[in-house]
Amino acid sequence: QVQLVESGGGLVQPGGSLRLSCAASGIIFSSYPMGWYRQAPGKQRELVATINIGGIPNYADSVKGRFTISRDHAKNMAYLQMNSLKPEDTAVYYCKVRRGREDYWGQGTQVTVSS
Repeated sequence: QVQLVESGGGLVQPGGSLRLSCAASGIIFSSYPMGWYRQAPGKQRELVATINIGGIPNYADSVKGRFTISRDHAKNMAYLQMNSLKPEDTAVYYCKVRRGREDYWGQGTQVTVSS
């Protein structure tokens, strides 16, 4: 059974940083493409960053230069380092891994950027 658990969200001031973590069980992260997504109130879920099997990242234009996606093979974890946070980054952040035709999602972690 595949399970993803996000952590690391919270309240941060504009310009601050957070690191989100995604712990996987039942699947080996490094063997599949995975990504981070977010959903703000009243908006559709959107892609934030992805990383393919080869480790090549891809970012939404809105977070380029501020966010970094990474994986730790030994710990079977994925991370999203978020710097220079803005109020518009406020959302629930989800990690997702794709295995074949199936997508597995975590439960999400809330990130709130506010002064």
